[in-house]
Amino acid sequence: MNKNIPITLLTGYLGSGKTTLINYILKNNDNKKIAIIVNDIGSVNIDASLIEKDGIVSKKDESLVALSNGCICCNLKMDLVEQIFEIIKQDKFDHIIIEASGICEPIPIAQTISMINEMYRANLCHIDSIVTITDALRLASEFGCGEYLIKDDIKDDDLEKLIIEQLEFCNVIILNKVSELDDESRNEVKGIIRQIQPNAKMIEANYAEVDINEILDTKLFDFNEASMSAGWISALDNHEEEEESSEILEYGIETFVYYRRGPFNRSKFYKFVDSIWDKSIIRTKGVVYFSDEVNMAYMFESAGNSKNLVPTGPWISDLSKEEQQSIIIANPDIMDDWDPEYGDKMIKIVIIGKNIDKESLVSKLDSFLDK
Repeated sequence: MNKNIPITLLTGYLGSGKTTLINYILKNNDNKKIAIIVNDIGSVNIDASLIEKDGIVSKKDESLVALSNGCICCNLKMDLVEQIFEIIKQDKFDHIIIEASGICEPIPIAQTISMINEMYRANLCHIDSIVTITDALRLASEFGCGEYLIKDDIKDDDLEKLIIEQLEFCNVIILNKVSELDDESRNEVKGIIRQIQPNAKMIEANYAEVDINEILDTKLFDFNEASMSAGWISALDNHEEEEESSEILEYGIETFVYYRRGPFNRSKFYKFVDSIWDKSIIRTKGVVYFSDEVNMAYMFESAGNSKNLVPTGPWISDLSKEEQQSIIIANPDIMDDWDPEYGDKMIKIVIIGKNIDKESLVSKLDSFLDK
């Protein structure tokens, strides 16, 4: 069994680029054998499917683990411990990367990982670094270039508090999408981040493209230094006293899945997204398709004011019988969601928001279906 395998914990607010960074790492890591644990708060782990979609890893070789419908900083702690142990038992990986949910706090996750050696009474793993990826454009456009992060009246359930905690407790900050800002806004964002976190290495990036050596095998995480932070000490002191609470409740954030088999009308959907996208929505990610191009699957995602729609390839049900059979044999779970009429065609969007009017939103989205 591999001993003392390094773990990189990747945090960052919803839509900051965590999955993009992981895919970049997997393509540019000099054949380092990396296992990935992906956590999503929804019942559908879209981030895991995006990593698989690139053909980089597959569930067959157990290098990708998806932990869904909860947070690894609260109700999925033991699931995380068990999955890390199972990966280490395989004795074939050089590194583990954990992609935390966008609303996870890093301190409880670091606590959990730090307890694994004691729990199993073996020197199995260690935290190599905690990397926080931050959307520079979003800080500028939605958080006043970061000014809202240092205001005096931040409450416990404000989203600003979550972003601050992710920035405070890390070794490396990746400031993503910097090319979207002018020099003045970029410098303002960097200056405010430095007020919150003066010590972490800061890397500027676009499309989450970074020097892999800056974030893997860094040996930057030091438990004693981390334990001197007020947040860490408070968490340890209160660990036995406080009941576990879900971030979905703490920050007023909730998630649900919009799922339909028929296609959208493209023009109606485009108009909706461009003009009146619900302001209560923080993040969406999922697969869609359109009645004028039913054979093509698209990945749709939004994060605040940023929206993106990218074709990902044909549906399996539109491939030849031979190609279908080959793919289904390799991935039999595809048949779990196979429809006699639509095959694997579907609209499935994970929607994360604060105080969402679900009924109204679902009604709007249903009106864009081509029935």
